[in-house]
Amino acid sequence: MQNTQVFTDKEILGDGLSAQKATTERFNTFAGECVHENVRNVMLKILDQEHAIQNEVFQMMHQRGLYQTPPAEEKKVMEAQQKFSQSVK
Repeated sequence: MQNTQVFTDKEILGDGLSAQKATTERFNTFAGECVHENVRNVMLKILDQEHAIQNEVFQMMHQRGLYQTPPAEEKKVMEAQQKFSQSVK
């Protein structure tokens, strides 16, 4: 008797999102620790591509209602903007 396990879209996409999060984390570390500028540029290019893939998976989950995000409160958005705009200066 064959044991077949069927995975849901949420499980498949969730696994893909977790993998992309781990991948972007590692490429970010690699890029930050490169001594050679050419290698660093390649790592940054790959990092950008991996972020794009991560966003695609996230958007797929979000559009299907598999990764719900609560709407941000306007007050908290303004507070975050003020906080981070000050740290950039």
